[in-house]
Order: sequence, then C-alpha cells, then structure tokens
Amino acid sequence: MVRVKNPDEIRAMVKDHPMELRRVFSIAAHIDHGKTTTSDYLLRRAGLMSDHDAGSKLMTDSDEEEQERGITIFTSVVLLSYEFKGQTYLFEINDTPGHISFTGEVSRALRGSDGAIILVDALEGVMTQTETNIRLAVGEEMCKPVLFINKVDRLISELKLPPKKVFERIDTIISQVNALIRKIAPKEFAKDWQVSFAKNSVAIGSAKDGWAFTLDILKESGHNDPSIVFEKYAENDKQWLRDNLHLEDSLLRMVIQHLPSPADAQKYKIPKIWGGDLESEVGQALLNCDRNGPLLGMITKVFIDPKSKRPTLIGRVFSGTIRAGQNIQLISQKKKVPVKRLGVMEITDILDCDEIPAGNLFAVFGFIAPSGESFIEPGLDAPGFEEITYAAEPVVSRAIEAVDPQDIAKLGDVVSKWIMADPTASFRHDKESNKYILAGIDPLQIEILTKRIHEQVKIRVFDPIIVYRERISHAGEEIHTKSPNGHNRLKLYIEPLDEKAIELIKKGEITAGQNEKERAAILRDKAGWDAKFARKIWDIEGQNMLIDASTGVQRMDRIKQYVIQIFKDFTYSASIAKEPTLGLKVVITDATIHTDPAHTGFSEILGMTTAALNISFLTAEPHLYEPMLRVDIKTPKEYMGSIMTIINQNRGRVEDTIDEGEQMRIRGIIPTVQTLGDFAENIRSATSGRAFWGYEFTGFEQVPASMEKEIILEIRKRKGLSEEIPTPENWARFVYKRQ
Repeated sequence: MVRVKNPDEIRAMVKDHPMELRRVFSIAAHIDHGKTTTSDYLLRRAGLMSDHDAGSKLMTDSDEEEQERGITIFTSVVLLSYEFKGQTYLFEINDTPGHISFTGEVSRALRGSDGAIILVDALEGVMTQTETNIRLAVGEEMCKPVLFINKVDRLISELKLPPKKVFERIDTIISQVNALIRKIAPKEFAKDWQVSFAKNSVAIGSAKDGWAFTLDILKESGHNDPSIVFEKYAENDKQWLRDNLHLEDSLLRMVIQHLPSPADAQKYKIPKIWGGDLESEVGQALLNCDRNGPLLGMITKVFIDPKSKRPTLIGRVFSGTIRAGQNIQLISQKKKVPVKRLGVMEITDILDCDEIPAGNLFAVFGFIAPSGESFIEPGLDAPGFEEITYAAEPVVSRAIEAVDPQDIAKLGDVVSKWIMADPTASFRHDKESNKYILAGIDPLQIEILTKRIHEQVKIRVFDPIIVYRERISHAGEEIHTKSPNGHNRLKLYIEPLDEKAIELIKKGEITAGQNEKERAAILRDKAGWDAKFARKIWDIEGQNMLIDASTGVQRMDRIKQYVIQIFKDFTYSASIAKEPTLGLKVVITDATIHTDPAHTGFSEILGMTTAALNISFLTAEPHLYEPMLRVDIKTPKEYMGSIMTIINQNRGRVEDTIDEGEQMRIRGIIPTVQTLGDFAENIRSATSGRAFWGYEFTGFEQVPASMEKEIILEIRKRKGLSEEIPTPENWARFVYKRQ
C-alpha cells in the first residue's frame, strides 16, 4: 500500500485547483539512463518515500519483474503538490519505460500528457530510444520538451574528464536534442520548443548522487560557475551537492516555467489527436479544456494488478467531468459501462475521488477496455480520438497452449486482457495447431507477457520465431471461382495497396470501424482515391484492405461477413509460407449468390473465396519480407572496425558513422532474426564491454533472393506444411469456367 502524505489536499486540487497551476507530463529516456532513479526524488517531494531511500529504492518500479530485471516495464503515475514563489502547483507525472520492448507504454503516456522531460545519460548521449521518445513526444503527441542530462558524475568520476571536456559533451547533447526537435516539431513550434541551459529548460546533474541544477538553481546556491561541482567531487562532498542543488527543484521548476498547463496545451494538441469539428460544442469544449462541457476522454493505460490480476484503467479527461457511479459510453466497443470506483493513481493504488474534471489524469475500476479507447457521456454524438501511434510492430512470435486442454477458453480470455493492456502485441488462435500465436516487438516483451499469462493459466511456451511478411510485386489476375456445390460464384483480384493508403492506416487516420463517408474523404484528399470507390471498403485488417466494387449483385449481404472473416484469416496466413500479408488491396468485382440460404453456408463461401484469394495472390509474384532493426552503437574509436565487421557478418549494412570525440557512433540496419543469436554478446566481447547500443524497428525488407526459398521451406517445415510451395493449380478445381 502506498502511503499518500496529503490525500485530502490532492483530492481538492484535482477537483478545483486553478488550471494555470497544473502540469501533466511524462518522463522519458533510453533504457538505463536513470529515469526511475530520478523519479524517486519526485516521490520524496510527494511524501511517498524517505530522504534516505530517494535515488536507490526505485519505487515506481513496483512490479516484482521490474525489480528483478532492474528495468521499467510499466508506466507509473504519481501526483504531487509543489510550492514555488508563493503558488502551489499540482503535478501529474508518468514515469515511462526506456526499453524498446515497452515503447507502447511511452506512446500511451504521452497521449495523456502535455509535456515531457527528456532524460539523457551524459556518458552515452543521445541514443536510439532517445530519438524515438523525442519523435513520439514532439512529433506525434504534441508534448513540449525540457531536457535533463543525467549521470554527469560518470564523466567526472569515471572518465576523469576536465571541466572543459564535460561542458563540450553537454553542449553536444543539447545540440543533438535541438536538431531533432527542429526536424520533428511542427513548424510553428520548432524554434520555441528547443531547449536551452541559458533559458533554464536544461538541467544537469546526477540522480544517483541526488543533485541537479538549472542556471537559476546554480545562482541561488551562491555560485555562477558550474565548476563548483568538480570541486565538491574532488572533496568527496556529495552531500553539499545534494543539500544545495536539489534535483527535484531543478526538474519541477523547469516544468513550471516551460511546460504548458492543460488548458494551454489542448489548444494545439486537440487538433492533432481529434478529427472532429473544432467549431462544434464538443470541439470548443476540448480546445478550452472545459470542465462543464460534454464528457470526452481516453483510456491510455490498463494497469493489471500483479497480485489480484484485476484491471484498473488510467486515462485523461479532455473535456467535461467524469463522476463516480455514472455510466460512460465506450466509442469503439459501442457499449455503456459503469464507473464503479473513480480516483487518481499513486503508483499502484487508487486515491478515491467522487469526480475528476477536464485536464486531469484519472483511474477507474469496474470494467475493462483496450488502451487507446475513447469514451463519451451516453447520448453524445462525437467521434473518438485518433489512434495512438506506436514506434514498432509485432515481429517476433511464440506459440502458447494451455497445459490443461479444458483451459483453452480461459486462456483466450486471459490473453485478450493482457493484449488490451498492451496493444503493441497481438494474438490469434491457430485452428490447425489449436495454439495461440502471441506476437510482439521483441523476445523480451513476449517473455514478460507469457510469464503474466502463466500466472493465471498454466501454459506451455514454444521457442520465439521471427514473423515475416508476404508481399506481392504487382497486380494479380482477376479470378472467377465457384463454390463446391457450384451454386455461388465470386470474382476478385488482388493488387498492392498504395503507400499513401498504408501510411494512413499506420497513422490511424483510416480504420475499419470509421464512418465510410469520413474515411472516403480522407482517402480522396490524402491518397488521391476516387471517393465513390473508397466508400466501398468492407474491411481493413493490418495494412490490408478488402473492397466490394461489384454492382447490382443480389443477396451480397448474406455472404459479406463470411468473406470478411476469410479475408482476415488470409491476411494472417497467406499462400507461400502461411505468414501475414503486407499491403494488399483485395477488390471484389462480381458475385452470384444462390437464392436458397441452404446453399450459401460458410463452407461453400469458404472454398470459393479462399481459392480466389490464393490464386490471385500467387499470380502477383509474392515474396517474403523480413523485419529490420536500426542499430545505433557508440564505441571507442579503436573498436570501430570490429563493430562494422559484426554488422556485416550479420547480413547488416552500415549507414552512417559519426565522430563524437572519444567515441564513434555507428548506425546501421540489421535483420531482426540476427539479434536472436549472439549479436549482443559479440558486440560486448569485441569492445570489452565498452560499447553502448540500442535498436528500433525500421520496417520490412525483401529477403535476399539467394535465401528466400530456403527460408520459406524452413517456415513451412516448422508449421508442419508440405515442402511443396503452392501454385495456382492447387485451387484449380474451384475456378469457374463459363460453359
């Protein structure tokens, strides 16, 4: 149980505190850059831990798995009040993970935030996940940044760098961060959102040793010269630094001075994340963060208690007020749910509140819904928020099955709940093997998920495998097929979905459940589609689309859901290796449906639809594509040649080398499958453990022609398929030939 020092004060502030004295922000960093250690000092300020524990207890890593691994896996939420210049401020803070496996937690936290503290290790500098966090915060979720450069003690104590070299390193980090902000930020914010030590939007310090300073904090200590830090380390007087350069004061003052209030932030954030009419009553309430307006909010996190396994939903109220005991309408799920318990989170516990107005994070207990779900008050006609953008896709999978066959249904329910909590993972039931296929960003994410699932349902977990994609090279033939009984016919063709449409799907601007007129207008305006054709979309699954372009076909509605389901199944298990598809546009051009429903059952529609999909797909010259990672490695210069050799030996390629003084930064692309082996260990061995590295998903590339057939056969063998790669002849019996 978390002890909240001033619960009544926090409740009152959540309900009634002036909007200009509120800040909602996230702390984001590359793994092991010291983010959770930094958060300890904010918890100390909130009265949730002692001075002695601050910096070592890692209290926001409350989960046993986090403590065991020494990494943050789940976002933690903390509220605290802070006095500054006679004013009391309310802070609502998300401590987010730094590992790429859990980057979805960062995306979701930023959706509910107005600003971000970007934290960078002074020794490692700007790393892959730093860049990803800046892209997500500044580019996707419109969160204004400030910068904390942590672990400066390592430059002084470990590297023994003189002040001039330390200041040069800090200046380089600030310049790199600002270069990213200029590149990513919307044009109108590119200049104002850059960070500056002179303007107190950069703090420098050491979370481990408990100190930090901005320019103002340094002056308040009676010193204008940062060299005082070197003097105190030379005297081994870290306590002076901790007593006089308070870490939390530096960070919280940056937040006050540079990050926006919810009311200010929503004026530019809402047009980015909400596609409705901004001139409407709802639109104006959102722009003004109006607590008296219509209720509209979003669930950004599902917290599943590690012990009870009960879900608590965390999110943001953007307009109106949510109240305990009321019903709310989930937009995507199209159902009403009760708010049985309402409050705000303090790490793992709910601090109960009877109502929470716009501009606040909230926690609700009593139902479950996916992260990213929008909600409104019942009876309100308003669209939900745009889908959250994630930095990675599921490219690694593991099959799981219940130890007890009677638990198969329970397993499905448990897995579904965990996927609601983390939509960057996915799962499906493989009917042939009767196993669930769990896919995620990398093996670590899958390992954590399977461990959680096993705690509720005993499961067997099979070895991790890379998930490839099957993609066509050009349009396939238009195929006319018949059902096994000969009474129904279907004509369709498959062609590549254009890149603009794929990008709109990836960004969440077009979805399967969207209003067809709204979706068609977006495709017309942003992808150049004919609007009439675009209104005929039946389904979107992954980055694939099903369109009914037929005209005058009677009884088409009778088979519509069958065809959609068969299309969905095909996108997960295509022709050459039963791998998922990428970028397909399936277009139905004609059909004949028998008048008697007895002749239009699922098995009849299955045969002709499956045949048409496979034949057209195989005539479109499909190839296998593999997921790729961008690797970012910093190494002492003498090891540069060894690192480049390792990248090349693992079918990778070096894209850039950057001289950063004592170190070289090597950036390259490598197939994900290569990282399942000894890649990391080889880097450590080749550099005597002195290299820093990270990676991020960067897309799919075609498997080299010399390896493609071998890999396809390996996949087919693993799945228990015949070694013979299918051809259109396999489905020839379903082809309709006019008599």
